[in-house]
Amino acid sequence: MKISIKNMVCNRCIAAVESILEELNIDINQITLGEVETKNEISDKELQALSLKLKSTGFEILEDSSKKQIEKIKTLIIQIISEEDLGDDFILSEFLSSELHKDYSSISKLFSQNENVTLEQYFILQKIEKVKELLLYKEFNLTEISQKLGYKSVQHLSNQFKKITGFSPTQFLNSKEKKRIALDKVMFWKAEKH
Repeated sequence: MKISIKNMVCNRCIAAVESILEELNIDINQITLGEVETKNEISDKELQALSLKLKSTGFEILEDSSKKQIEKIKTLIIQIISEEDLGDDFILSEFLSSELHKDYSSISKLFSQNENVTLEQYFILQKIEKVKELLLYKEFNLTEISQKLGYKSVQHLSNQFKKITGFSPTQFLNSKEKKRIALDKVMFWKAEKH
């Protein structure tokens, strides 16, 4: 049985969900970002218990097909950014169309209608959060970060960073409040900001 789960954005999320499933004695075949495949069908009572446990830790079972599709889109974007290997020739529309085997215009329309932000805006917001993370780790300079995340130049990264955060990357590093946003909350922050 496949169960789609919202807000699984990293390997720690997989471990947390796996722990909940073990606690409830639900055997799994496979667990990936956003999806669990159980060995057997689970009862409504087990599903309800799982839903409650997941909600208490910030996850949610997705039942609506459009919500499942949106969660898959988010997961793909977060994964590709986390790999830190976006070339400056990376094209979001081609990547998503290829991964989801759907026309980009329908993917984009579904996302925008349900999330109140365009796919491109969501992608940029996710990249900016990754830039913040990499800046704070101080392992890479701005040139290396811009190359890892597919920016055409440091100037492009800096301009986009300032537009989104209100700070240049240097100002962000020197500020007392280095606010980062959980990846699954990025859009809500953007919506509240305006």
